[in-house]
Amino acid sequence: MLRIAVDKLYDLFAAVSAKNTLYIPTNREDGEAEYKKYEPGMKLTYNLNTLRSAKDFFFPQTEDLVEFKMDGKNIEVKDIRKESEDFVIFGVRPCDARSFTILDKVYLVDPVDSYYKNRRDHGTVVSLACTRPAETCFCQTFGIDPTAPEGDCACWSDGRYYYFKANTEKGTAFLDSITSLLEDGDTAELDKAIERTKTIMSKLPLARLSTENFGGDKLNEYFNSDKWAELSESCLGCGTCTFVCPTCQCYDIKDFNTGNGIKRYRCWDSCMYSDFTKMAHGNPRLTQLERFRQRFMHKLVYFPANNNGEFGCVGCGRCLSKCPISMNIVKVMKALEEK
Repeated sequence: MLRIAVDKLYDLFAAVSAKNTLYIPTNREDGEAEYKKYEPGMKLTYNLNTLRSAKDFFFPQTEDLVEFKMDGKNIEVKDIRKESEDFVIFGVRPCDARSFTILDKVYLVDPVDSYYKNRRDHGTVVSLACTRPAETCFCQTFGIDPTAPEGDCACWSDGRYYYFKANTEKGTAFLDSITSLLEDGDTAELDKAIERTKTIMSKLPLARLSTENFGGDKLNEYFNSDKWAELSESCLGCGTCTFVCPTCQCYDIKDFNTGNGIKRYRCWDSCMYSDFTKMAHGNPRLTQLERFRQRFMHKLVYFPANNNGEFGCVGCGRCLSKCPISMNIVKVMKALEEK
């Protein structure tokens, strides 16, 4: 397998950034990790995951769509889209790498979202296998192997070397661009590191969490459950869970008067907000219970019903660690399973 010594990793970053824009996860001053455009001297984080997911690269929090210029009764429509530059995202964890396939099922089906597709076409995802999963991790519940990451190019580390393997044509092109920095090497130590990670995963608190009792055929059973009242009672409706989630895909479209025309943009929305899905006649979900139920029914029932059994969660654990009242999809699953 192709590899590079750990102390040569920043030579690799320099080579990649000389040809394309490179983003890596790095620590902020408060210790949280986030993706930033690589610059010399920047350090790769040792944090397991970033505060917000890599979803932002393909489905940004805010995005301009179109502009309107008005002159009397004449309206000029201006397409303000620009071709994205080619870019590389390094260090995407296996859970986030899987999230892109979930978003693809929403935005790359007919009618294709050309804004999303444009970014997907230009982006190369270099994933990084996990070595020390956290107690909040439960990606295995959704069929994700943290030691075998997806993405265009997969990367592993045994502490001495970083190993690379292309999964797609874009991944092959990425490796071809840095081939002079790589060497062939055996994977004996890497195999041991992978086994250590699997041992850790088997001992995590959520290692036995299962989706066996969920899916598209559970609509009536869970929609009408009397558990929703108690589960949603303490929810603040803050939307934190949706904003840190790598698979949430809802957005709102708004118009802004610039004083010299109208700019139409879209921004992330949250099913936890009181104006979510609000229409001219009113809002079909008037209570927090209904909005709370919508979020988890979508992840566990609606999405798999429409996507051949694939669930709308990747077990990244962000909602477990960031919810201010410690309510999350794991608690909902366990509560609904109780008869």
